[in-house]
Amino acid sequence: MTTDDTEAAETVAFEREPKPSDSLRTFGAVVQALREHAGYTRVAFGEKVCFSKHTVESVELGRRMPDQSFVERAELALGNTGALRRAARHLSRGEPGLAAWFRQWARLEKVALSLYTYECRLVPGLLQTEAYARALFENRIPLLMDEQLEAQVRARLERQRMLRERPNIPFSFIVEEAVFRRRLGGTEVLRDQLDHVLEHTAPRNVTLQIMPTEAEFHACMDGPVRLLETPEGRRLAYSEGQENGRLIADVKEVSLLHQRYDTLRSQALSPKESRVLLERLRGEL
Repeated sequence: MTTDDTEAAETVAFEREPKPSDSLRTFGAVVQALREHAGYTRVAFGEKVCFSKHTVESVELGRRMPDQSFVERAELALGNTGALRRAARHLSRGEPGLAAWFRQWARLEKVALSLYTYECRLVPGLLQTEAYARALFENRIPLLMDEQLEAQVRARLERQRMLRERPNIPFSFIVEEAVFRRRLGGTEVLRDQLDHVLEHTAPRNVTLQIMPTEAEFHACMDGPVRLLETPEGRRLAYSEGQENGRLIADVKEVSLLHQRYDTLRSQALSPKESRVLLERLRGEL
């Protein structure tokens, strides 16, 4: 296999769907066994339960959490024994509190040799207070159940441990000024959030730069981005939008994103200037 073939294979591996949980794999295997026993192809079964062949395949391979309508229709189509209904009660996405599209990146973060983050929407997750994170999740639409909200807050706080426990790893953050002016959760929440950011970006391995609102040049107008380097020296990127996220492994695309991030660093305020601005914003509250 050539170097290009190896890189292509690795790219596919990095960008495919996140690894399924054991419960999803088990449930999917049961659905597949019952379907095959009943003599249905995936296409025929999909027509029977009013879902596409792709959805059936994703459920059977444990890559997709089946919704209630899938469980009910599959149950009725495959003998109505109650087995699928009972099994569905124990389904788990594998890593509570983390979005399915984010889990693979979260695992890579834990072992990364460097981590760079540009954010234009909200305070980066690694720098959020519990109150700020809670305000974010309370604003989700559709509304989260209480247990879902608590799971997401716990997962966010757990993820932040690496910022404290990896003092030799460089963490770089570039955040839009407007993010630190938005009073999400109220003035008290923002005041505590600014104090928190000032405290947690003080260590030498953590760099925070603010992109001022009046800046005339901006290299990352396409949206937020995260970059990291793996222990094997592989550079990867992650881009997130509405209800989705994409882990980027293509060498040329990742290189382009690094160029944009490097340029943005030169356009943003220096770490010292950024700290002065944060302190001023804190004093205005």
